[in-house]
Amino acid sequence: MKPVLSVIGTGYLGATHAACMSSLGFTVIGVDSDSAKIDQLSRGELPFYEPGLEELLRQQIASGRLTFSTDFAIISNADVHFICVGTPQKENSLAADLSFVKGAIASVAPHLKSGSLVVGKSTVPVGTAQELTAILRAIAPQADLAWNPEFLREGFAIEDTLRPNRLVVGVTNDRAEHILKDVYAPILELGTPWIRADLPTSELVKVAANSFLATKISFINAMAEICEAAGGDVTVLAQAIGYDPRIGNKFLQAGIGFGGGCLPKDIRAFMARAEELGAEQALEFLREIDAINLRARARVIDVVRSMLSADLTSYKIAVLGAAFKPESDDVRDSPALDIAAQLHAAGATVTVHDPKAMAPAQKRFPTLNFAQSSQDCVADADIVLHLTEWKEYREIDPSLFKTLVKRPLIIDGRNALDRAKWTAAGWTFHALGRKN
Repeated sequence: MKPVLSVIGTGYLGATHAACMSSLGFTVIGVDSDSAKIDQLSRGELPFYEPGLEELLRQQIASGRLTFSTDFAIISNADVHFICVGTPQKENSLAADLSFVKGAIASVAPHLKSGSLVVGKSTVPVGTAQELTAILRAIAPQADLAWNPEFLREGFAIEDTLRPNRLVVGVTNDRAEHILKDVYAPILELGTPWIRADLPTSELVKVAANSFLATKISFINAMAEICEAAGGDVTVLAQAIGYDPRIGNKFLQAGIGFGGGCLPKDIRAFMARAEELGAEQALEFLREIDAINLRARARVIDVVRSMLSADLTSYKIAVLGAAFKPESDDVRDSPALDIAAQLHAAGATVTVHDPKAMAPAQKRFPTLNFAQSSQDCVADADIVLHLTEWKEYREIDPSLFKTLVKRPLIIDGRNALDRAKWTAAGWTFHALGRKN
């Protein structure tokens, strides 16, 4: 008989995990203190955009295996409990805010039956699991705790849950590992690598992976700065070094840097935790990684001024993209939206369009102008900024758009557009890290 699962926290991670585990045949109960979110999910509606997930959610609710509630007592018959709450960056600090994780443990503990396994999936500073184990044992000594970090990519969340490239579990005993192998049996049957680790190592895996990824992205953006100064082409440079099997060609696309709800806050929390452990020098390089990433945004502002004027107050700027990446409506720490806001603060009239992130972008920066279509966005613009590489933007007809703008000037902040096509249509085309 399959174990009954509960998922505590029904945001991006929790809602995805709940729907996907239900699709594997498990009875899943999603629990959250946010009644509005629970009502929305119970209707089969997502409070965010993720390709294919809303359809899967509705299918699983209709199957009867997936339900949602604000009542934590409903989990008393569940066997395995996944903690999927957020760990945002603390205000005025680099450190992670663990109040939601600790609150979830406190809410779950009184309802745990004997033999229950609590499984953390949230990204936490190393040492958190050991601290939570002590809290759990004091309230519910009949339960055990394990850590199973998530590796979701926005836009690919279903694939990354049901067909992950690895499963990492931090456990303190064989029984916890056997339970998790039972839960993940359908995924393991696909040949997914299984990595058993201790609790501290399992907590470090996610932040180490994100730190490495952030380093690679910032490295190629640093090379873009050098290429511009030296008259080189970063796209050719990236292609050349990408053939080296020690380096690989993924995430070597120079542009305006990374954003979102994970990479920036995770590397900052990692630095903060290293300092607490007395090992801050080991991660000192991450400070420069963070600085390079933020500098990539500032460079776009500099290019805009070089193409228009130091004083931007009389200019209209069109920004294509608000989400931090395509196939997402996430605008948390979005480079695109940050650049738009900085241009607005500099006095420019800024109009933004995004295929999916309009509502959250308007909520975050209501003083910006927003257009319902890319064509409306660029109408009468002095310059166009391509800042999120949606397929819709890559397929734009530059000849048509030239008839809409005041000046045919474009900055490709993602090095994703067909430069030859745009220049042939009469546009002045600037891409970061390339000869312009």
